[in-house]
Amino acid sequence: MPHDHHDHLSPSGHPYRPDQDGPLTYWQTLEIAVRELMVEKGVVTPAEVTAQIDAMDARSPAQGAALVARAWIDPAFRDRLLADGSAACAEMGFDVGPMRLIAVENTDDTHNVVVCTLCSCYPRNLLGLPPDWYKSREYRSRTVREPRAVLAEFGLDLPDATTVRVHDSTADMRYVVIPARPAGTDGLDETALAALVTRDSMIGVGVATAP
Repeated sequence: MPHDHHDHLSPSGHPYRPDQDGPLTYWQTLEIAVRELMVEKGVVTPAEVTAQIDAMDARSPAQGAALVARAWIDPAFRDRLLADGSAACAEMGFDVGPMRLIAVENTDDTHNVVVCTLCSCYPRNLLGLPPDWYKSREYRSRTVREPRAVLAEFGLDLPDATTVRVHDSTADMRYVVIPARPAGTDGLDETALAALVTRDSMIGVGVATAP
C-alpha cells in the first residue's frame, strides 16, 4: 500500500513500517531471516535493501499512463501493445521484469476490469503500489462474482449491453487496461493525454478523465 514515510531500521537491524506494528506473521519472520542471512553472507547490504524498498515506494502510475497515451495516438503501437505488452513496454524503455504483461482494450461494447483472486499480483512497475482495496478479500472475491455491482460502487455504471470481462492476474502474468480515449481530446499531445489517464482506469474500475 502507499506510504508517506520511508522504511527505517529498527534497533535489531531490520526494516519496519509503523503500519505493520504488532506480532510478525510467518512470512514476515521468514523474510527477516532470509534477508539477514543474505546480509551476513555479503550478498546484499542493509543500505541496498533500503534503497530498493525506497525505489519500490517511489513508483507511480506515470509509466502506465504514458503507455496508454502512446496507444491512443499511435494505432500501430496500440496493435503491438495488444499483441505483446511486455515487448511494447520495452519499446518505450519501461522494464516490467520477467512477468508477461497483457494489455486489454476497452471499446464501445466491452469493458475490462482486473483482479487478483489469490493475493495482489499487479503491474507495479507501471502502476506503482496497488491500492488497499485491490488487495482486500472483498474486492478479490466479489469482482469475479458480481463485477457490475463492484464497478457501480466505484461510480461506474455500465449499460446492460456492455460486456464486462474480468481478468485474473497471477505471479507470472499481469494485466493493464487501455481505457477508452475521452471525447474532445483530438488536439492534445501525448503528455497532455497521459495526464488524463488514472490508475483506476488502468485497473478498470474507472475511466480516463475528461479534459
